[in-house]
Amino acid sequence: MKKVTGFDVARRAGVSQPTVSRALRNLPGTSPETRERVLRAAAELSYIASDSARSLSTQSTRRIAVVSEELTNPYYPELVEPLRRRLAEHDLRTVVITDSEHRAVGIDVLADGSYDGVILTTCERRSSLPRDLTERGIPHVLVNRVLDVAESPSCSVDNVGGTAAIVELVADLGHRTVGAVLGPVTTSTGRERAEALRAGLRARGIRLRRDMVRRTSFGHDPGRNAAHDLLRRSDRPTAIVCGNDVIALGVLSAARERGISVPEQLTVVGFDDIPMASWPIIDLTTVRCDLDALARTAVELLHAEPARPGLAPVERRIPVSLVLRRTHGPAPA
Repeated sequence: MKKVTGFDVARRAGVSQPTVSRALRNLPGTSPETRERVLRAAAELSYIASDSARSLSTQSTRRIAVVSEELTNPYYPELVEPLRRRLAEHDLRTVVITDSEHRAVGIDVLADGSYDGVILTTCERRSSLPRDLTERGIPHVLVNRVLDVAESPSCSVDNVGGTAAIVELVADLGHRTVGAVLGPVTTSTGRERAEALRAGLRARGIRLRRDMVRRTSFGHDPGRNAAHDLLRRSDRPTAIVCGNDVIALGVLSAARERGISVPEQLTVVGFDDIPMASWPIIDLTTVRCDLDALARTAVELLHAEPARPGLAPVERRIPVSLVLRRTHGPAPA
């Protein structure tokens, strides 16, 4: 079957091909009657506009690359989906590109002309990728990450405020032997939550000992392994503060495997409030982050970036709140 083209629609409607293009995109310069005639001709011919042809004529792909960790980490689908919805509201398509420790996404993938913009959710604190995108004039924004030296617009949650709420909870419950399983120090999320935890406990007269802290990636199995390391100690912690909810799930798994009851013998607190955290079988005490607000802000910053050449990058913080469920309790006697 012969493929129907814009020229076929133009012949059927009795107009030029550029008029077909303008009418289908609802651009100015086409009368309502002409647009109606073009739409009718397109429907009669079952015409489907070609993305590649549109890209050539408009120099726009209408595609945004979202760089994400592998989607086996349950946090990332919960972040990518509101990003997809918000981009769709602007008639933009989402292309998810996964980053991993085995193969990092580089500028060669993102700057080949396939994307109108890039959303980075995995950047490390000293990544050169945002600078590479800036030098090539590609709009981009960091989500849930910030750089040590702000070079690009970014939006993240209030890691310091959320951790302060955790500290207040743990201290008020009487915990003095506190452990922590935290994320990588190479990420802003891991660094900010760790620094706020240490400073907050110190202000309450509680020392976070080095030998009670484990650093790991933001995953279940690494969190579980780190928790086993802490919980086999004779002076094991009575509370473990986790770098995120997925790590906290690993800590809960380790506690169950060791026969340690939560919250009677161990308090566990997460961060993010992914949907799994609220499941009755888990019921995790954690910090709620509004991922829809994070996504909305990211898309707003992405649209605003081309209009701010030469100005300092914008950094936005999304408020958080503590969610009290069933994995926290008073320190055991």
